[in-house]
Amino acid sequence: MFFSILPLQAAEVHLSVAASMSDAFKELAAAFIADHPGVTMLPNFGSSGSLAKQGAQGAAADLFVSAHPKWMTYLETEGKIAPQTVRDLVKNTLVLVGPQTVAVNSLNDLDALRLIALGSPRSVPAGQYAEQAMRAAGVYERLAAAKKLVMAKDVRQALLYADRGEVDCAFVYRTDALLAEKAVVLYAVPANLHDPISYPWG
Repeated sequence: MFFSILPLQAAEVHLSVAASMSDAFKELAAAFIADHPGVTMLPNFGSSGSLAKQGAQGAAADLFVSAHPKWMTYLETEGKIAPQTVRDLVKNTLVLVGPQTVAVNSLNDLDALRLIALGSPRSVPAGQYAEQAMRAAGVYERLAAAKKLVMAKDVRQALLYADRGEVDCAFVYRTDALLAEKAVVLYAVPANLHDPISYPWG
């Protein structure tokens, strides 16, 4: 388990983890605590951009997991993370989720929909990948001008909007789609339309 890099004598371990990895890290933290009962895990889940900015401002974090290399590079530039300690943890894919009644066979089909949710591209990597994909498909400007894009604070909120039926579909990671109660995967976004999705940690 990669938590083994953390100092075992520490009574508290501060984790800053991308929201899309929250469930996986809750399980990992529980398993680690079971083996090290003297350690308390203090997780902080949120958008990678928000977490990185918190770290740059001095927020405690023994381990940072980002959903986009950009925010790891940002903390390296700020002198908060040593480059030699950074490595890729896992990879993911981008999908569109929504009610089974919605048909999406390409990103061009988004023009016919009412509302599409995505994490705010300013701080949410899933939203950045979604914007890249829509721009590559030539639909982003039209959807933005028509006010069809609903910005969420993180990928889990975008998923919630789709699961509740508040939007026609939402851009989320495939791992998040597994947590949906009602929404289903409507379309897998071609990987060549956006940057590779990886989760660096350090």
